[in-house]
Amino acid sequence: MKIIHKDLRKGEIKVMIENLDDLWYLSTVIDNSDIIKGKTFRKIKIGEGDQRKSEVVKKQVFLSINAEKIEFNEQALRVSGTVQEGTEEIPKGSHHTFNLEDGTIITIIKERWLKFQLDKIREASEDKGGAIMIVVLDREEADFALMKKYGFEIINSIKGNVKKKRIEEKDNTNEKNFYETIFDLMKEQKYRYKISKIVLGSPGFWKDEFMKVMKDDDLKKDLILATCSTTGTNGINEVIRRPEVKQALQEQRAAKEINLVEEVLSEISKNGAVAYGLKEVKTAADAGAIKILMITDTLIHKAREEINYAPIEKMMRNIDAMNGDIVIVSGENDGGRKLNGLGGIAALLRYKMSY
Repeated sequence: MKIIHKDLRKGEIKVMIENLDDLWYLSTVIDNSDIIKGKTFRKIKIGEGDQRKSEVVKKQVFLSINAEKIEFNEQALRVSGTVQEGTEEIPKGSHHTFNLEDGTIITIIKERWLKFQLDKIREASEDKGGAIMIVVLDREEADFALMKKYGFEIINSIKGNVKKKRIEEKDNTNEKNFYETIFDLMKEQKYRYKISKIVLGSPGFWKDEFMKVMKDDDLKKDLILATCSTTGTNGINEVIRRPEVKQALQEQRAAKEINLVEEVLSEISKNGAVAYGLKEVKTAADAGAIKILMITDTLIHKAREEINYAPIEKMMRNIDAMNGDIVIVSGENDGGRKLNGLGGIAALLRYKMSY
């Protein structure tokens, strides 16, 4: 995301969307009642009266809307609302939807920007260098995942046919071919996605067997070895939590979220300074006890759909005013799924409370 203009005295930040990850960031930043300004396309009817002579055309216009509904998925962000500043064809008070996508430039105007919202804009705008790829493999399967700001995306899965036991060197042909295929694909993906680090995980000794086949010293420099008990999505989630890769992933939002949720679960297991569920968290917020609030985008989007977001927004503003940190956790990653199991909201507290 590129920040084009920022004037917090007027509550304005103008940004350009540069990739799909930016849509996720904006979905956690834009609130109901925010003013959204920018160029957008609108179908306009030309020619009144005679229906046979009228024509509907798609025209680019500059509009300003009061946001009333925010809808997000991994491919699109739609912000709908009432027009505040329109044109002759699109008068004030009518309704319009901004379809935000790569290349869109919008201005967001808020009465007050919260600290976590400004942090999200800054985080999205920073260039953190190359991407991180996770590869988990065993003797018959390899899965490749690209770390994303909202979680991870599996970009390749391949199957092999490696013998369980190696009796003679000639019996290693299938293993060598399979691991060479993984190696070739690894190199290809590194250059395609501008990968800076590759985390390689496997159950048992399979990663060691793969390393015997990999002869590229430059690629080896980018590798971090880890251990996991399985392949696929579960293996990738397991690798993300491994201490061997925390340093490489420390700048990645998904890993940070997962680690925070694990800390919540640890505090719950020992009856520590933690609150979870909307009722408990609100009580802790009213007492000024919250150090870090974690809330899933799933809960936020659901509350918006059910027109029940105002109490949550008020609580977040109170936490922000008391210098508590707020972390929006993606429901797409393992941490978000676990947090959704706790009601979608939890908090690490400054001190233990009795409920």
